[in-house]
Amino acid sequence: MAAVSPAAACSAVSSRVASLPSSSPPSKSLLSLRSLFVSLPTQHLRLRRRPLGRGGYDVTGGAAPRGASVVSMSLEAGIGVMGTKLGMMTYFEPEGAAVPVTVVGFREGNIVTQVKTTATDGYEAVQLGYRRVRDKKLTKPELGHLEKAGAIPMRHLQEFRLQSVDGFEPGQRLDLEEIFKEGDLVDVSGTSIGKGFQGGIKRHNFKRGPMTHGSKSHRALGSIGAGTTPGRVYKGKKMPGRMGGTKTKIRKLKIVKIDSDLRVLIIKGAVPGKPGNLLRIAPAKIVGVNIPKN
Repeated sequence: MAAVSPAAACSAVSSRVASLPSSSPPSKSLLSLRSLFVSLPTQHLRLRRRPLGRGGYDVTGGAAPRGASVVSMSLEAGIGVMGTKLGMMTYFEPEGAAVPVTVVGFREGNIVTQVKTTATDGYEAVQLGYRRVRDKKLTKPELGHLEKAGAIPMRHLQEFRLQSVDGFEPGQRLDLEEIFKEGDLVDVSGTSIGKGFQGGIKRHNFKRGPMTHGSKSHRALGSIGAGTTPGRVYKGKKMPGRMGGTKTKIRKLKIVKIDSDLRVLIIKGAVPGKPGNLLRIAPAKIVGVNIPKN
């Protein structure tokens, strides 16, 4: 079966539409696109469905235009920062309540390295750099990218997709006190502590079997499905496997205190990772308040 070019297919469809009577009722004259394709000679039309980013297809059989892919990154409620987890401690509030908190420190960085706009990249975002390193720790393309923005060599680069990037420019240093205030809610994401290969009890909070009275099933997983029907194990079945070491986000944590002298942020509760891990801190997303409902 010979394939036809997209231009030939479009011209054939156009001629088919032009041949329809204009005075007939819309219900009879308007045909669906599928019926037009079916009525064309099949030996001259062979359409292929190719992925067009996420959520779309290219039905013309040709290559998708540059920049036509759908950006799937979610919007942030505002610009955030990157920090380093220092550890946990107990914080006593003025009322006397003891609160477990996490102390987040900040190395040199949080500098704007690139501002992306709809005209140049198809979406609005601000790229930040964090944690200064020696030049030999980076590749020449990475050094060139940072030198173009007039920034120092930094190890970590992350983007914050925003509704508007007005007021940001390459080389700008972000001030922690201008972004966050005490009492604000933030979303903290990072890599959780890796636990290695674990069983069902530790990984999924399963219950163990009886330890006495002749039971031979103590911490074993047990049945994982029926027999002949369906004759397989369903996808997503909770079973033993590698636990932790994945990107995790803890939402709506409260900022208890900001110490500008020590350059630390004290956040109520626990955050992912062990001391020394990289954290991404952004304003908490509340639908209808700081991000649109759609």
